[in-house]
Amino acid sequence: MRGRVAVVLGSVTSMLVLTSVISGLGGGTAAQAMGVGPESHAPMIPAPRPPGFHATTATSVPLPSTNWSGYAIAGSGFTSVTGQWTVPTVTSPTRPRENRFSSTWVGIDGFNNSDLIQAGTEQDWWGGAAHYYAWWEILPAYETQLSTPTIHPGDTMVVSITQGSPDWTITVSDETSGQSETTLQPYSGLLTSAEWIQEAPTVGCCIARLAHDSTIDFTVATANGVSADLVPADSIEIVRHRKVISVPSSPDAAGNAFAVAYGDVPPPPP
Repeated sequence: MRGRVAVVLGSVTSMLVLTSVISGLGGGTAAQAMGVGPESHAPMIPAPRPPGFHATTATSVPLPSTNWSGYAIAGSGFTSVTGQWTVPTVTSPTRPRENRFSSTWVGIDGFNNSDLIQAGTEQDWWGGAAHYYAWWEILPAYETQLSTPTIHPGDTMVVSITQGSPDWTITVSDETSGQSETTLQPYSGLLTSAEWIQEAPTVGCCIARLAHDSTIDFTVATANGVSADLVPADSIEIVRHRKVISVPSSPDAAGNAFAVAYGDVPPPPP
């Protein structure tokens, strides 16, 4: 069952959530081989509104977050989520030796609680080069990098997460290469939200600087087997130091697709 829920958390609560997630993490990723990491993902962390925000327009302005950009729907009883996107291209930062990170994923929970089951793709810039891979994660553990599919910019990805008995099924498919991987994992979250997100992930103990990716089109967004029925009030943008650095478009007419762009200019929907 779905409802509209406004999430307003104080800075103290936000830091407690992030601290509890980080403190429970274990493991790591390939980036650690270059002295980068460990890498993980976090629940949605609210941010101050950017300059120019007016409370009377709150329903039409994306919710500001320090780490999430995209769409989340809140309610109860979310038992499946799917989404499709094209792997974006990472652009070299002005200083090529600078490290930047981005994660594109779908998941359940994390919008209004500290639980989260998710899977997606990573598009990072570290060691002077771009790096791409697929992964899944269940908090409080670190992400688990997948050996297949081997992904590349421009590949079409489809990710599904479905409750089973007793385990959940997580499937990550590269429709371009035909490769896919499925894993069965236990999960006991609250099931109070479903998300389609572009994230600035957590590297070590801090939220990373977001990689400059090409625009991402999320399509075929479903929750509990039906269209996500997205509306502008479900949108989230990344705000760092009171500046918007990643922003979603409005949903398409069907309510199951949108785009996310780097910067503060909303892209057109797919």
